[in-house]
Amino acid sequence: MANPSVGQDTQVLINNQEVSIQKRLNEILHSYEGSQDELIPILQQVQQVFGYLPELAMKKLAKFLKLPESTVFGVGTFYAQFKLVPTGRNIIKVCRGTACHVRGSAQILAEIEKQLGISAGETSPDLEYSLETIACFGSCALAPVVVINNKVHGRMTVTKAGEILNRGAQ
Repeated sequence: MANPSVGQDTQVLINNQEVSIQKRLNEILHSYEGSQDELIPILQQVQQVFGYLPELAMKKLAKFLKLPESTVFGVGTFYAQFKLVPTGRNIIKVCRGTACHVRGSAQILAEIEKQLGISAGETSPDLEYSLETIACFGSCALAPVVVINNKVHGRMTVTKAGEILNRGAQ
């Protein structure tokens, strides 16, 4: 259904995106029986494919599992592992635990925010970076710790953080 508040080019883009989501979701759902106890595994697979839980996918999943949409959205918002907005291709997590805090994680976070132009909890408009804070990684001996795309960077400094970002967050 066309949205009168957006231009024709934008509407075409939205329609193409919806078709793509439906096609990929159908491929995911094909390997499931439609049992309600499959909700979390399906949500995990949807997020793995899309990088977040698109609203359209959650609505279709509710129909597939014969669950109220409120149940699917409730599970999707209850667990911290699920994201309702797209995440960046590079996910940067800054530890805010006590050991990291004492060793300068706040300054490191501030530098990363400055360089990326986003705050913790946000994603850059080009979807290149998402910046998150974590209560504790459990790597206190390496404090302060920054994790980029699941790679742990220990004994981080403001300078090292800047260098990593300049290399493209590897």
